Amino acid sequence: MTISWTLVMDFTPKLAFVTGPWNHSFHALMETKECVIAIPSADMSGTVVGIGTCSGADTDKFCKFGLTPAKAKAVKAPLIAECIANIECRVIDYVKKHDLFVLEGVRAWIDPDGHKRRTFHAVGDGTFVADGRRFSHRALMAGKIPPGV
Repeated sequence: MTISWTLVMDFTPKLAFVTGPWNHSFHALMETKECVIAIPSADMSGTVVGIGTCSGADTDKFCKFGLTPAKAKAVKAPLIAECIANIECRVIDYVKKHDLFVLEGVRAWIDPDGHKRRTFHAVGDGTFVADGRRFSHRALMAGKIPPGV
C-alpha cells in the first residue's frame, strides 16, 4: 500500500501511521503484525500513485508495476528493490480509536546509489514536492481526493 504521511516518533526507531478497515493492507497488518516501509525516489512518483489507486486484494502490485521483491532479514514482508531505502518493521501498538499503527523499525536497508536520487512528499491534494519543486498527479488520484481539496 502507499501511505502519504508517516510519523517518526522521537529519536527512536519508532514510526506511526493511520489506516483502517477500508484498506486491504490494514487487515494484513492486523494479521501479520509486520511490514516494510519502502522509501521510493521522486522518479517513482507515478508508480507510487498507481499502487495507491488499486487494491492488493485483487492486484499483484509487484507484477503490475514491475517491482522487484527482495527478501527481508527480520520480517516476512518483502523489500522493494527499486526503492532508495526499506525499513523492516513490527507492529508494537495499535490505537483502535484512531486506527493508528505504531511500528518499531528492526532493520534498515539503503540503496548505495540512493544519495543520488531525490525523495518526494505528498502535499495532500494530489500534488507532491521533491527538493522544493511541486508537481501534480491530481488527475491520476481524482477518485481518492476528498471533495473540496
